[in-house]
Amino acid sequence: MKKKWFSLSNISNILLIVFILAMVFIPDVKAWTIQNLMKIGLFQPDVSEAPVVKTGQDGNLLKGLRFQDHEGNLVDLEAQKGKVIFINFWATWCPPCIAEMPAIQELYHQFKDNGNVMFIMADMDQDFSKAQAFMKKKALDLPVYGPASNIPDELYTGTLPTTAIFDRSGNLSFHHTGTADYSNPKMTAFIRKLSKASQKSESPPVGDSGTK
Repeated sequence: MKKKWFSLSNISNILLIVFILAMVFIPDVKAWTIQNLMKIGLFQPDVSEAPVVKTGQDGNLLKGLRFQDHEGNLVDLEAQKGKVIFINFWATWCPPCIAEMPAIQELYHQFKDNGNVMFIMADMDQDFSKAQAFMKKKALDLPVYGPASNIPDELYTGTLPTTAIFDRSGNLSFHHTGTADYSNPKMTAFIRKLSKASQKSESPPVGDSGTK
């Protein structure tokens, strides 16, 4: 009985069960797993196919859209037209959000000194102390905000994480629900192209994908 209990098959099954339980109950374990799946090419953002939502088609999605930082400073996104705006809706308890943070950090560092690009990391729990502690623990310096207005359904319907990118004319140029590897060179090139495009570009690059 002892030999049978300690067979390779039984040990493998026990380890698998432990891993599955850890995935369910420990967010960092699930995040780590997703991050490693990114390394083999999964969760890549699609920046080439779906049509852009242009300002005026369904109303100006930036109109009235505001966020605030931990000091209470308000940012009116309609007033930020002329910039590429990267918005990521996230929460500290969300494993897929945690998983994509290093990739967003890498992307952010490529553009943080670019005056034509701004990042909004929208903490949907609006718990700044918890969010700031999370950023410090993970050695991240991403700009954390909380929503200070209603958010259009075209941008966010409750699924975390969700990411939206607006071009310099206020057109929704990218929308993705679920985890994505934003350190992908195609995403860097996409934002760089948006940042250099004129505000009245007729055919900005577009991209849209669902949860993968």
